[in-house]
Amino acid sequence: MNGVDETAAPGTAPAAPLASVTGGPSVQLPTAFGFFTARAWTDDGTGVEHLSVTSPVRPESAPLVRLHSECLTGDVFASYRCDCGEQLEQALTLIAEHGGTVLYLRGQEGRGIGLANKIRAYALQEGGADTVEANEQLGLPVDGRDYSAAAAILHTMGLDRIRLLSNNPIKGSKLAAFGITVEEMVSSEVPSREQNRRYLQTKRDRMDHRLALLEEQPIHQS
Repeated sequence: MNGVDETAAPGTAPAAPLASVTGGPSVQLPTAFGFFTARAWTDDGTGVEHLSVTSPVRPESAPLVRLHSECLTGDVFASYRCDCGEQLEQALTLIAEHGGTVLYLRGQEGRGIGLANKIRAYALQEGGADTVEANEQLGLPVDGRDYSAAAAILHTMGLDRIRLLSNNPIKGSKLAAFGITVEEMVSSEVPSREQNRRYLQTKRDRMDHRLALLEEQPIHQS
């Protein structure tokens, strides 16, 4: 596969406590992207529900895993302000073909600030702030996501060694702290659009996301 970075840090012993999670029954989930097995998970401490969507294809190496933070505007309404919806579609397509799991993490809207605050941040961005500055002006963390439940789900599923489908190296280091070995970081980059170019540039320049295509590909127009 293209876009593979083999320099990801290896997993280490958990440095922080895992969340306690409870899994429900596994069910078949036929989709436009392929056939999957779905399972709902509940974080026992917070009550937040998550969903794993797994391909029955047996991977030849460590399975692909996408930790996908809930994004109502991108995932459901196909907003061009971000790349989330396109990343989700890409992940489902790749995992249907190669095997692995999309772990859909609810309660992580706007990198953990919630839907209403994300819309408030959008308003500040329309006034000139970038995505980092907007969160800071609201007195909110730039990235408030917690991956303890995600790591607990992966451990329960037996996914202790993975190839992480992400442009964000922080996700890999946080999973490693919970004992998940990230063997590779696989790019989840999609081509930029005029409406999300500044957003992606901010993620690259201020949040260390690996976005090599940003300067190589022409901007898609709506």
